[in-house]
Amino acid sequence: MLVAAFAVPAFVVPALAGPFEDAVAKFANDDFSDTDDAVGVVATSGNPLAFTIISALGDGRLAADPDTKKVFVTGTDGKVIDAATGAAVDKLPDNAAAVRLNNRLRRTVEAALGGLTLLSPDPAKRIAAAQSVFKTHDETMLPVIDGALAKETNKAAKAAFTEARAAILLYKPDATDVEKLEAIATVKARGDQEAMALLTGLGSDQPPAIANAAAGATAAIQRTLALWSTVQNAWYGLSLGSVLLLAAIGLAITFGVMGVINMAHGEMVMIGAYVTFVVQEVIRTSYPGLFDYSLLIAVPLAFVIAGVIGIIIERTIIRFLYGRPLETLLATWGLSLVLQQAVRTMFGPTNREVGNPSWMSGAFELGQITITYNRLWILCFTLAVFAILLAMLRYSSIGLEMRAVTQNRKMAASMGIATSRVDALTFGLGSGIAGIAGVALSQIDNVSPNLGQSYIIDSFMVVVFGGVGNLWGTLVGAFTLGIANKFLEPVAGAVLGKIAILVLIILFIQKRPRGLFALKGRAIEA
Repeated sequence: MLVAAFAVPAFVVPALAGPFEDAVAKFANDDFSDTDDAVGVVATSGNPLAFTIISALGDGRLAADPDTKKVFVTGTDGKVIDAATGAAVDKLPDNAAAVRLNNRLRRTVEAALGGLTLLSPDPAKRIAAAQSVFKTHDETMLPVIDGALAKETNKAAKAAFTEARAAILLYKPDATDVEKLEAIATVKARGDQEAMALLTGLGSDQPPAIANAAAGATAAIQRTLALWSTVQNAWYGLSLGSVLLLAAIGLAITFGVMGVINMAHGEMVMIGAYVTFVVQEVIRTSYPGLFDYSLLIAVPLAFVIAGVIGIIIERTIIRFLYGRPLETLLATWGLSLVLQQAVRTMFGPTNREVGNPSWMSGAFELGQITITYNRLWILCFTLAVFAILLAMLRYSSIGLEMRAVTQNRKMAASMGIATSRVDALTFGLGSGIAGIAGVALSQIDNVSPNLGQSYIIDSFMVVVFGGVGNLWGTLVGAFTLGIANKFLEPVAGAVLGKIAILVLIILFIQKRPRGLFALKGRAIEA
């Protein structure tokens, strides 16, 4: 039975006379075929030094003396041992040279190392080793797989061993038709790209029953993969939609309440991203232990800083341009250029590094799709912001005033609502939300002075498509456009996909000028 050895033993392992020593000596022959044979014998020998020797071979730490035919392992700590006996050696002989590998041998070494970890105490390592055997379907690993499978108690590891065994039997020349048919069923149940590659790699000389079963399994896997591809595109669409929603939701508020086309909205997003950068820089230099909390600190700061800047913009520029949409558009566009140049002056024109906290790093598999933690957290964050904003508009006094001004500004003013104060707070709220959108976008996009320009056009498309000033319309519009983009990209490409989306929105607006969910109110409908 194979026993995995994961480190050089601290004691001298007694020499095991026989095939193991003969195989180790073959490494000194400087012949690829002999090295291949030696790897196979050592890997299945059960000797405690097997893992040490083969891992050293893969890392270039296995050396051989061509004169004495002795082989040596240099440990990761620099100590040298005799590969055949495990005895410590003072130093490598002067004429010892590293055992050479070619690409085929490297694959053999990887497969052997996979087999040697099949009995690891760690289930994750056993599963990884079994998956390695599944890919190589090395029939020399069959006895090891059978032995490991008989002892396995972990459900996931047992399934991995079963799949590895099926892969070996599928390519084993002397396997019976019954064994191969069972193997095909097991591989079919796995249903991923590697399973399909395994089945399509079978030669054309298979018996009719085997060939038909393999063809049927391949067709079934292709249908499964097509379904999972659709699910993956839908997830990508939801992910893109959450980004669009986060960038557009503040614009929907200011556009709906004030009727202002704010071309500097993207720069509020950019400011939020740079706030995140500054927070992380301070934490890196002064409080490195708080790095995982950097985004939690950056969110309120970005909201306040972007919100205050928004209020200043409204009080100093926008308030003098109400009712003059063209001048407002030009003024905010010019302001966006000023803000971009200010950021370039302060931080430079190059991209700035913003790191992912540990809880936003990595990914996990769900069926046949991959979900990254940063995208998942951004989706959850976006929905949370949306829910909080809805609650504020519905239950707070400023929210009620904003809704009143949106529906009928003159009537709201006659009821005593200070519309100018509502305008300032609304612009500040929309800018603050754009700021926290920048915090989220800093985790998936480059933080640069041009960050906001990447989202401003898409944000306006979302707002107009969903219905000006309607948050539910913005939600539906963002996710609809996000999903549509991701399904069109594989067919038409990224650029043509965006053009197609724009054309479809233009045609849609011709039929419904107020968007999907038009606001209600006498002043609006007049």
